[in-house]
Amino acid sequence: MKLQSNIAEEFNEFSKNYTADMVKVVPYYLKLLEQFSQELPKEINPKHILDLGCGNGNITHKLLDFFPKANYTLLDASENMLELCKSKFGSQNKTYLQSYFQDYKFPILEFDMVVAGFSIHHCNAKDKQILFKHIYKSIKQNGVFMCSDLMVDRNTKEHESLLQFWKDFVLNSSDLETWEWLMEHYKTYDNPNSLNQQLKWLKKAGFYRI
Repeated sequence: MKLQSNIAEEFNEFSKNYTADMVKVVPYYLKLLEQFSQELPKEINPKHILDLGCGNGNITHKLLDFFPKANYTLLDASENMLELCKSKFGSQNKTYLQSYFQDYKFPILEFDMVVAGFSIHHCNAKDKQILFKHIYKSIKQNGVFMCSDLMVDRNTKEHESLLQFWKDFVLNSSDLETWEWLMEHYKTYDNPNSLNQQLKWLKKAGFYRI
């Protein structure tokens, strides 16, 4: 696999076998997807859901089982990913937006739920803090933000252990070429921060039940 010139092109290429490839390179991917349905607050009944970095729509697909009548806005920088979503979900109660997070103008108090799966780690620390503020302002009172992502500090021993575990996982499910491409992608496009750091940023943005 060859590294592409920007993150949108990278995922245009990666979209061809997205779910199967994610299972091979992301430990616990399917289990993490399930959390978006298993950890839903009991009292929530969203009318409008924003899927940030929707990819091929795996998270929206999970939520549709619970909220089939909700309106969904699916946002991604990759045109190919959005085309996959359109073919999967159609246009009824669906809005598709091609945009980077930094360019999207979040409407105020528009969404009952915002979800982000495996996408926010592409933002640097400054952009994450700005993004969390935009997300908070876009959510209605008693709304929910759900996120599953790569959360680690690259400057710790924990990071070294993570990379070794990750490498063993990928080599067991795929091959060395895939691992080398993945590390190139990781160094070029991924900007992970620790869970504790992001919890602080979420609280600073206004979130209080985390």
